[in-house]
Amino acid sequence: MTDASQEGAPHPPSRPRIWLRPFSGRFGGALLWVLVLVASSTATRVAIAVTWPDQLSWGPSLVAAWGLGAVLDLLSAWVLALPLIVYLALLPQRLFAHPVHRAVVHVTLAVGLFAVGFVATAEWVFWLEFGARFNFIAVDYLMYTYEVIGNIWQSYPIPAILAGLALLAALELVALMRSGVLAIWLGSTTRPGRSVAMGALLAVVPLAVLPLVDESSIPAFANAYDRELAKNGAFSFCAALRSQEIDFETFYQTMDEPQALTRARLLTGADPSSFRSTDPYDFVHHTQGRSEERRWNVIQITVESLSTHFLGAFGSPDGLTPNLDRVAAGGLFFTRCFATGTRTTRGMEALTLSLPPTPGQSILRRPGSTGLFNLGSVFRSRGYDTAFLYGGLATFDGMKSFFGGNGYRVVDRASVAADDVTFSTVWGACDEDLLRWTLREADRDDAMGKPFFYFVMTTSNHRPYAYPAGRVDIPSPGGRPGAVKYTDYAIGDFLRQASTRPWFDNTLFVIVADHTASSAGKAELEVRRFHIPWLIYNPKLVQPAQVHTLCSQVDVAPTLLALLGWSYDSPFFGYDVLREDPAHGRAFVANYQRLGLFVHNRVVVLAPMRHSSSFSCDDHGEHLTPAAPDPDLTLDAVAAFESAFILYRNGSLLADAVTTGALPADRLTRSEPVAPRVQTTPPPPG
Repeated sequence: MTDASQEGAPHPPSRPRIWLRPFSGRFGGALLWVLVLVASSTATRVAIAVTWPDQLSWGPSLVAAWGLGAVLDLLSAWVLALPLIVYLALLPQRLFAHPVHRAVVHVTLAVGLFAVGFVATAEWVFWLEFGARFNFIAVDYLMYTYEVIGNIWQSYPIPAILAGLALLAALELVALMRSGVLAIWLGSTTRPGRSVAMGALLAVVPLAVLPLVDESSIPAFANAYDRELAKNGAFSFCAALRSQEIDFETFYQTMDEPQALTRARLLTGADPSSFRSTDPYDFVHHTQGRSEERRWNVIQITVESLSTHFLGAFGSPDGLTPNLDRVAAGGLFFTRCFATGTRTTRGMEALTLSLPPTPGQSILRRPGSTGLFNLGSVFRSRGYDTAFLYGGLATFDGMKSFFGGNGYRVVDRASVAADDVTFSTVWGACDEDLLRWTLREADRDDAMGKPFFYFVMTTSNHRPYAYPAGRVDIPSPGGRPGAVKYTDYAIGDFLRQASTRPWFDNTLFVIVADHTASSAGKAELEVRRFHIPWLIYNPKLVQPAQVHTLCSQVDVAPTLLALLGWSYDSPFFGYDVLREDPAHGRAFVANYQRLGLFVHNRVVVLAPMRHSSSFSCDDHGEHLTPAAPDPDLTLDAVAAFESAFILYRNGSLLADAVTTGALPADRLTRSEPVAPRVQTTPPPPG
């Protein structure tokens, strides 16, 4: 056993003052760290209250917020101290007392104090911008590192702030050293086994309590600022990571919920009399087929990062897509289709649910993403096999839980034999392998006499842009041009092989991008960067035509079902593009924060802090320039995006609610309408 008086060990005071005694054990450092975190959270709460006193309700509400905040501060600090608790529990006494360990403790504590000060400052600045604790906007900022750091660097004296925080951390460290806290802690001894038992006990408490506490457990306050003040920054950030959404009602322009839902009904293009109920929360409406029903198979190939500027059909001179160009010439070619988002999962959401995007991550990444009514629901109601096929591991980005939890069979790299993969990258098997699996699945279903609908997701047009050798004239890895050309080759080869199958003459092939190659990572909403190709092909089933109606991915499902001549009930927001008057088209586009509605040559963008901006542009979203506010289009945008948020939140999109009409009993409604607020001076476009 190493004694505290051993040479080289720190020498705590022989008679430590009473307030130092709690720090004299092995876990005195963990207690110190918890107190540092609690003190920082309290100081941040005081700074916010003092800086913005007019936002808060100075009375019982604020007292309650402060009390709740103290509990959350302690719990959050305890959880953040868990790694230190585990470390101290497992560290042998001889290493704990070693001079090198003491040096490491001092350096680590200095870095920790700096980090705590940095986070506290960030919380204060975030409140300055958004009047709230960390939420998904803060998470979103981590995705836009370049733009956000550039903006912060230009807006604040960053070098001076960092220098001040470093000086503050140094002074705090010196104060702790002079107080004797570190000496009495690092000079303590612990019997073998006791530290492990005590560490386990200290870890059990927060791990047992934490699952019981989440964002929804924080009670409502009459003053929303009081509720935000009660929160803890770390707690709120982690809650945002879990929920993956930005609360629409808190941060965006809104209208009375029934009014929003009623207005959104008009945007679907559905006849008002086709809705099942007059209850605005019941968004289910009947779509009547306009031809006899056809039991065609459908294979939808969703292509990774396929921008329109890659295709010769859109004027590209590079010759990268000869096969897709032939498909465009021989099928239905939708020239003004836009992706709803910047990520694959956002495209999947729109293509499957026919739902406008909501702030934050795609629904695929959120809790409650299963059991939803979707395009596959309509196919399965008619006896179809529905499958999701993906070259990678479908566990990525919640794809397996989403598709598997919404009625699709999942075929991915993990479900096929090792020799079924001839070439792969970190993202998965090459597109040829994926499409070969698709042929096999179709052959099997056809042999059983079962019609099928497949959602196929490619991966080859993704970094590192590698693909099998000898397929195209650009050696692998060939960058984006080589990957696009290879994917085009794989699709062309797939269609040639499919044409030899007995099921080909009865199968529609839908080819659509998940998003473009240049939209991800853009903090601003540049509409032109959402322009994607959408093709429907089978020479025996559809006549070649160019469709110039403005649309987005939410319209793919209703248009496809219209081609099949099916009548069905759904809560879909999309419409049949082939039937819609080209002058009445519209497209939904969004990134994590900004939500855009594109109609004619006008765009309205909704942003956090209840901002809205109006722009003018050309037919393809080019040349976006600030324009005078458009009140009607702004209200349409608010209605569409708010309604999508409401219906998902309330469970109105659940398959059971759609089929039975029984909405969840615990649905939430706004007790009072919120007056819309519009930013009067639109910011410059991104």
